[in-house]
Amino acid sequence: MNELELNSLVGSRICHDLISPLGAIGNGVELLSMSGVGAAPEMSLITESVDSANARIRFFRVAYGAAKSDSMIGNAELKSVLSDLYRGNRLIIDWRIGEDVPRTEAKLAFLLLQCMESAFPWGGKLQVTRSGETWNIFGKADRMKIDEPFWELLIDDGKQVDVTASNVHFALIQPAAQQVGRRVTTNITDASLSISF
Repeated sequence: MNELELNSLVGSRICHDLISPLGAIGNGVELLSMSGVGAAPEMSLITESVDSANARIRFFRVAYGAAKSDSMIGNAELKSVLSDLYRGNRLIIDWRIGEDVPRTEAKLAFLLLQCMESAFPWGGKLQVTRSGETWNIFGKADRMKIDEPFWELLIDDGKQVDVTASNVHFALIQPAAQQVGRRVTTNITDASLSISF
């Protein structure tokens, strides 16, 4: 077993172990709301926090979890994850994929979406398309934040960059791209960013 597979299994295990207690908290909040306590602003805050945590863990499960090359993931599930995660967010995701896709490709796409998130901290619009086997993620915004050394990691697997927990997704792109036998390309301008694989 290689390091990528082991790390992915750790990601899957963490997400699996966290989703159950979060579900239990959500159920408890729902029971409290049915008893009349749910109208309090504190309960609304707890509900929103649980929903947000659930959405983030579902996203992480795809991006960081184990993915076998022969396993497919439903398009409806992917759209649901993104809809829940980015609801009310300054970053708008236009997912234009219409079919189920290999889980390994979805993993790479979600990791790249996290890279795009890093580039658009003030918000923006992203469009995800797939033509044949080629994926393209296009984003535009009034302001972007491009940390060039991290973006170079996407296209140069020999690049040496000090990576921290907050930008680990950049370091995972090359191994995920190699798993699907693809090369990642980027095009960065002053107001837009495009990634293909």
